[in-house]
Amino acid sequence: MSSIEASAHPLVFPVLQPADCWRPTAASTEFPLALRTCARAMAGMQKEAVVSAASGPAWRMVCDEGPYLLGTDLAPFPLAFFCVGMLSGYATELLALAQQHPLPADWQLLQDNRYTMEGSATAGTMRGAALPVELELLAGESDGAVQALLMDAVAAAPAGALLRATHHGKFALQHNGQVLAPARVLSCVPSATCPTDFDLLQPAPAYAFPADIISKLQSAPVREGVSGGVGSSLTNDQKRTLHMQGRCHQRADGLLEITVELFSPLGSRFRFLVEPGEACSAPRAPSPAMYLSAGIAFCYLTQMGRYAHIVRKPLTDYRLVQDSAFGLPGASGGSGRACSVDALTTEVFIESNADDDFAQAVVSMSEQTCFLHAACRETVPVRIKGLRSTTR
Repeated sequence: MSSIEASAHPLVFPVLQPADCWRPTAASTEFPLALRTCARAMAGMQKEAVVSAASGPAWRMVCDEGPYLLGTDLAPFPLAFFCVGMLSGYATELLALAQQHPLPADWQLLQDNRYTMEGSATAGTMRGAALPVELELLAGESDGAVQALLMDAVAAAPAGALLRATHHGKFALQHNGQVLAPARVLSCVPSATCPTDFDLLQPAPAYAFPADIISKLQSAPVREGVSGGVGSSLTNDQKRTLHMQGRCHQRADGLLEITVELFSPLGSRFRFLVEPGEACSAPRAPSPAMYLSAGIAFCYLTQMGRYAHIVRKPLTDYRLVQDSAFGLPGASGGSGRACSVDALTTEVFIESNADDDFAQAVVSMSEQTCFLHAACRETVPVRIKGLRSTTR
């Protein structure tokens, strides 16, 4: 398998001329913002994904895990991408709403995400869940009017659509090139081609993009024998809560800058750049919905590799094609309504020396333990805290 270390490219870049199979099928009238995420496992716990809209640049990005999953910690963990997609989506809509009044944009958003993992992998009882999100506006004392818009901003964003209702994803499966009916999950008709050309991806020179769209600010502490320490997330029996925090503000160049830190298990702090809005003709970084979609794909792939590691039946290769679709964001997209979302479809491609029952178990157990599929299939409240003044 390829690795982040072996690549000469930055962690994120726009892709030069992606093939049609990397693009989503035609968007519907109800969900015009259609995205396709093609992702694969790399060495260890590293993953690679290409997120594409129907037109414009596709974005290649990579993720990794910290010491808690014996990762190399060279790129952000999957949940960080989803956190960034949430925060940047809320910030984008809040900026659009504030501009309509007009109101200042010299504020920050602070968000805490928590997830739980409990049960036994070998017994089939392990399950991931998403806990309520805590969102806070950091601004001057005179910015109460901006605070009043925050609830509308949450509803208008793609992440708001994902979290406020239940959406059960559908799956298709190929094992060693043979189509199988997935077990214990909803199924969809296979239609995608297994993505194979990741190693040929090249940056698109026509787009001016920062070389440091993702950068590490602080490395995870390496501690053994403690809660959240080295290898702690690979044990068969789990009962733990994950906690991370993101902070977002808009830079002078218009890009959103978000830092995400993983507190439990013991993780690193990364910085992301995001292009606000979904319809920019010359984006300099991925959009909020692109980060959301990449995060879900990365998290699911991590659960696949983690389950195979625990039950000691290694996967030779595993990839997926995930289709997500949203309505237009309410403020930045001009719809004036709460954003909507369609259920995910995920086609999984597995190569292994194990039998078909194992491949089916990988698909269902990964859906059951994936924190972000849990966030889609459950209602996850976003609790907006009172305005915290930065002038005190």
